[in-house]
Amino acid sequence: MFIKKLTLIFTALTVMTCTVAAQDQPQDQNQKVIQHANIQPTSPASGKEMYTAYCAVCHGTDGKGGGPATSALKVPPTDLTSLSKSNGGKFPAMKVMYAISGQSAVPAHGSREMPVWGSLFWNMSHGHEGEVQQREANLTKYVESLQAK
Repeated sequence: MFIKKLTLIFTALTVMTCTVAAQDQPQDQNQKVIQHANIQPTSPASGKEMYTAYCAVCHGTDGKGGGPATSALKVPPTDLTSLSKSNGGKFPAMKVMYAISGQSAVPAHGSREMPVWGSLFWNMSHGHEGEVQQREANLTKYVESLQAK
């Protein structure tokens, strides 16, 4: 009788251990994860340099939304080359600048609690508002240059 109880207890402990271990495993071993990295300083005068450093990983170097991080995103990035087309042929400069600065909600950029480029630019420029505005304006101009002709 003692051996039966001991065997039953051992079996129950083994099943519990396996269950807990299985729950600790990721559901999808092939699921890609976005790795966060420190922001690298760029010239506030170069929209292209900022785009390449900060935006291309999601939006792609051509702006069409095919960057290397795309497969790890829940929401696909916007095709930045079609902003004018989807806005009646006029580039929505203020809308783009607001998205960059974090003044408007862009679901793919996260909630208000998550950092957006405006706050990162602010920290990078040590609170120099003129430099932040220069970054936002030059990055917006570069996105405008990507518009499909």
